[in-house]
Amino acid sequence: MAEEMTSLMSLEDELTCSICLCPFDCPVTTPCGHNFCQDCLFTTWKENYSCPQCRTHFSTKPELKKNTVLSTVMETFRLRASKSDSSITVKETMKPEEPKPERVVCDTCMEATAVKTCLTCMASFCEDHVRPHKENPIFSTHQLSDPLGDLRERICTDHHKLMEFYCTQHRRCICSVCLQQVHKGCQFSTPDEQRAFQESDMRNKLGMLDGKIEKNRNVVSEMKSQQSKLKDTASSKKKVLEGDYRQLREMLDREEREALNTVDREQESGQTKLQGLMKKFDQNIDKMSGARDEINNLLSQSESLAFLQASVDLPSQAAFDPYAPRVNLDSKAIAASQAFAAVLKEHLFHIFNQPVEARLQILRPGRAEGTPRPPRSHSPGAALRAGQKKKSDRKTDSKDQKGDKTKKQPFQSTPTPKEYPKATCEEPRNKDKPELSKMPPNITSVAKRHDLLQYGTVLTLDGKTAHKRVCLSENFTVATVSDEPNAYPDCPARFSVCSQVLCTKGFSRGRHYWEVKMSSNNFVGLGLAYNSIDRKGPASRLGRNAQSWCVEWFNVKLSAWHASSETVLLNPNPSRVGVLLDCEEGTATFYNVADRATPFHSFVFPFAEAVYPAFWIFSNGSSVSLCKLQT
Repeated sequence: MAEEMTSLMSLEDELTCSICLCPFDCPVTTPCGHNFCQDCLFTTWKENYSCPQCRTHFSTKPELKKNTVLSTVMETFRLRASKSDSSITVKETMKPEEPKPERVVCDTCMEATAVKTCLTCMASFCEDHVRPHKENPIFSTHQLSDPLGDLRERICTDHHKLMEFYCTQHRRCICSVCLQQVHKGCQFSTPDEQRAFQESDMRNKLGMLDGKIEKNRNVVSEMKSQQSKLKDTASSKKKVLEGDYRQLREMLDREEREALNTVDREQESGQTKLQGLMKKFDQNIDKMSGARDEINNLLSQSESLAFLQASVDLPSQAAFDPYAPRVNLDSKAIAASQAFAAVLKEHLFHIFNQPVEARLQILRPGRAEGTPRPPRSHSPGAALRAGQKKKSDRKTDSKDQKGDKTKKQPFQSTPTPKEYPKATCEEPRNKDKPELSKMPPNITSVAKRHDLLQYGTVLTLDGKTAHKRVCLSENFTVATVSDEPNAYPDCPARFSVCSQVLCTKGFSRGRHYWEVKMSSNNFVGLGLAYNSIDRKGPASRLGRNAQSWCVEWFNVKLSAWHASSETVLLNPNPSRVGVLLDCEEGTATFYNVADRATPFHSFVFPFAEAVYPAFWIFSNGSSVSLCKLQT
């Protein structure tokens, strides 16, 4: 007895709250692992949140949950402590009690424990009262089983009979009356058979789940292996990229050093030349100073005879007027280095502003058959040399054209206002037309407008593509946007979302030039588009898809757009814009046309199909006009 009390006292010390020093009441556990009464802990947490025992600080109020195991131990402790005569030790009170089998009482005497249950009589009997069922032949047909405590749950609530069948259609246990009435015609089996079937089904499901779990674990293992491989592959690719870019930097550094050395050598040569000339002029000054001193000495002679007998010869240097020579750093090597650096910078700027996926296509554009193009030169002097090479040929051809005025007229069709112009895929080819040079004008240099006009072409706007807000006038050469829609007939080629219009001609060969006059430099876009461009969706706007290219003025900002990629440009605020399209080279260059044509942007792209001049006008009252080109 004394030993039990000692054990209880030692257990009480372990089950005491350190705040109230009383046995735990609704114990909770903090994140640091200490236990307290819930009310005691909340009382201490008024200004900050920390553990009263180890002083661990929590930045926010922790979410506490009841310690169910400790609560069960406390209930057992209180129960055992109240019974001092109990022989259960403290160690046994800490163990959870095992569930005892339910005692079934005999339905006849209501006192003794039942040993059998009769499923026919629907009653349980003890050893004495079950004897008639075992000895009397009358009860030989009765079905005896082990004592059942849930006998009432096995009785049908509607007919008060044993539910000895299972309806597989409605998935419920039924009695014999239910089988003949409500569930007549349903498929049925015994509960034992149904249990065996469901157990088999569940075991199959367990087997399937085990297989799936194993497969998922194998997949996780494979993904972990892939993580390791990805890490190794990324490391190797980074090394390759680092090596490539390091070589690029080394090449650029080497070119920079060579260009700077060229300037240094030119500067040194110029300074050496100037030093030699300065030395020569110093000698001339000395000689002329000596002659001047002799003249001054003669002028100071008082005797006339001596003065008249003396003579002074002027040095030859006095017969020439001196001038400072111009020594500039304008050698061909320096000019070529500067031009190369400017073109390379522009080219790289254009490439780096494109998505990574499109850069390789710019550097290695494919031919129409899918074969790679041979590399072409973008050097600043290439276009000039090509133009000079073909200059004599153009003069010869122009003389031939003067003899036949009919050959000088370009192919065109002038539409009447009552009908739309017929769209054509390409400008007709003239066999007597002079051959054009192979290279377009240089994007980095100002071009003579006369040189561009030789590629001039006549354009008209296609009324079948015009948005209903776009009004066409002056023989389909002027497009104006307004808020009032026009009564255009609906057709698949018409733009229905964006106020845009295409031209009737599309180009897939040759070189073509046209000029456009804008009423304002805001909310206007000029560009090119495939005939397959979307007409209905929001992606039909020029430059917002892979089928169109445009330069666009939006809120006074000038941008180049293609495939929804924007490149912000310097805005020259032009009122007249020229466009040179070179189908063979795959370039479209935009010029600010005034006294001369100054390029401000160029698209480089391979042609997959014919491209059509395209226009977007948004602001009410704004207009674009196709200019008549005169050489």
